Amino acid sequence: MARRTFTAFRVFRLLFWLTLLLLLVVGWWFMIRMPGKSFRGSAPPLTREELKLRSELMAHVQMLGGTIGERNLSRYPQLLAAAQYIESQLSTQKIDRDSYEVLGKPCYNIQVEFPGSSPEIVLVGAHYDSVFGSPGANDNGSGIAALLALAHRFTAQPNEKTLRFVAFVNEEPGSFQTGQMGSYIYAARCRQRGDQIRAMISLETIGYFSDRPGSQKYPAAGLGLIYPRTGNFIGFVGNLPSRELVREAIGEFRRHATIPSEGAALPEFVPGVGWSDQWSFWQHSYPGIMITDTAPFRYPHYHSASDTPDKLNYDAMTRVVLGMQDVIQHLANPSR
Repeated sequence: MARRTFTAFRVFRLLFWLTLLLLLVVGWWFMIRMPGKSFRGSAPPLTREELKLRSELMAHVQMLGGTIGERNLSRYPQLLAAAQYIESQLSTQKIDRDSYEVLGKPCYNIQVEFPGSSPEIVLVGAHYDSVFGSPGANDNGSGIAALLALAHRFTAQPNEKTLRFVAFVNEEPGSFQTGQMGSYIYAARCRQRGDQIRAMISLETIGYFSDRPGSQKYPAAGLGLIYPRTGNFIGFVGNLPSRELVREAIGEFRRHATIPSEGAALPEFVPGVGWSDQWSFWQHSYPGIMITDTAPFRYPHYHSASDTPDKLNYDAMTRVVLGMQDVIQHLANPSR
């Protein structure tokens, strides 16, 4: 009897480990495996035109994270100043203000749209508020700088799908993942109108990179066994229903970009996966992804008074924006 019990235990243990291995393989295949190859090696010097983009990004970050500084409901004049600056940079376009009130204060999502031949929409967004106590150069002056630069580059360009660039208000704590979040209000109104949003791209904290080994952390220990421990890459992150969008975007990015990239489509309960405006679109059944330097898992100045413009790597940020220009071009023109 003892021998038979011991044999049954060995079989059970073998089945357990085989099942676990199968789950790991399936999880890797479905959530982690991404098309294309991440850039490796030394990046070529920026060209003259790319250096102009770099200067443009630096100027935007300096204005938001330096001149204006902390901008949120407790620093309401600065929040309005940021909105006015964004509108001034988009002044060659028809600007729409998507307005609502929080604590009796008018708040504005700022939108420009380039109509395409199709009603389907590719939406690029970034939030312009900063957390209490921080000037928010990287979080999220970097995202807004990229948004403005990309919107400028798609001006007057015909596309198959409609392009929208939206600067969202009130993403940070106080409104974060509530009905007062600017992107939540916006996404709800899109759903009510029946807007056909094919892809939402959230540009969130994209300016800090490090070549120091061990500079990259992860919300789950197991992810550190799969992904690099050096924080020199840009991340593409989505939830499970947005898996195909993550794969399509990073695959296109890797065809052109000269900066390393990593991607994942993970369950929303994993810390960090839903920590930006794409979360709002998920709540309204739209596919969305976040483009990020992974923020608190890499950036030592995250949500602090030291998140200032001098902390950012503008060469790397320029390479991210150039890669995202190709991604947006692809998503907006799938038949080209």
